[in-house]
Amino acid sequence: MMTLKTIIISCIIAFPMMSAVGQSAQHPKPSPLALIKIKYKDAYVKVTYSQPHKRGRKIFGELVPYQQVWRTGANEASELTTTRDILLNNQLLKAGTYSLFSIPDADKWTIIVNSEVGLWGAYNYNEKLDVMRFDVPVQKIENVVYEAFTMQFDQKNEMADLLLMWDDIKLTVPLKFIN
Repeated sequence: MMTLKTIIISCIIAFPMMSAVGQSAQHPKPSPLALIKIKYKDAYVKVTYSQPHKRGRKIFGELVPYQQVWRTGANEASELTTTRDILLNNQLLKAGTYSLFSIPDADKWTIIVNSEVGLWGAYNYNEKLDVMRFDVPVQKIENVVYEAFTMQFDQKNEMADLLLMWDDIKLTVPLKFIN
């Protein structure tokens, strides 16, 4: 018959081994979540998106088809939040949270700001909920290839550029904080 001391020691030894069996190694997500943010005075703008990676694939015109609505990232549709009204490409965007879609093409992209949020991809994209659309030219990047789809802000006081970069291209979307 086992003594109480033996039972307690057996439980102490066995418990950590049982909990380790239920855990598995965490693998990095193929398209990790990313967040960029800028602030000016008491206002901020942030963009939440997922970063697909090139992984040796041809991106534009194949993985991301030309002339089709794209979620501007991976997984959920990218979202832009602004706590104050801003000018985006010289168009007024009211404070709020919006989905950010795009229609890539070889020489220009159409950027779409849409009022519906929480969408997975662009599968249920509704053009009737577009708040604004505008075109930005594609800029070729020399001597650099972005493996991951990358967004970043380049800010100078109340002015900023939202940069979208992937593979060997870059797009620049001007942004201005307004009072």
